[in-house]
Amino acid sequence: MPRSVNSVASRARRKKILKQAKGYFGRRKNVYTVAKNAIEKGMVYSYRDRKNKKRTFRALWIQRINAGVRQYGMSYSQFMGQIKANNIELNRKVLADLAMNNPEAFKAIVDTVK
Repeated sequence: MPRSVNSVASRARRKKILKQAKGYFGRRKNVYTVAKNAIEKGMVYSYRDRKNKKRTFRALWIQRINAGVRQYGMSYSQFMGQIKANNIELNRKVLADLAMNNPEAFKAIVDTVK
C-alpha cells in the first residue's frame, strides 16, 4: 500500500506560521523553520507580557497617586490607609486619573480623607 501524506494540511500549517511571521526581518519572515521559532518565542513573550502589563499599570497608578498626595503633605501608604478606613470605593486607576486630569476633585478626596 502506498504511503499517504496529507500535504494539504501540512501546507496549511506552514502557511499559517508564515502568515503570522509577516513583517519580521530577514529569514524570519520567509523560511519556515526560522519563522516557526520566531513565532513561538513571540507567543511566549505576548503571554508573559499580558500579565506584566497589569503590573506595570498598577505601578504607574501608584506613582501618580503618590505624586498627587505628596502635594498635600501625605504619603501614598497613609492616603490609601485612610481611603480604606473611610470606606471610599475608588480604585487606584480612578484615583490616578483624578490626580492627573482633575486636581480639584482629587483635592476634595484628600480633604475628606484628612
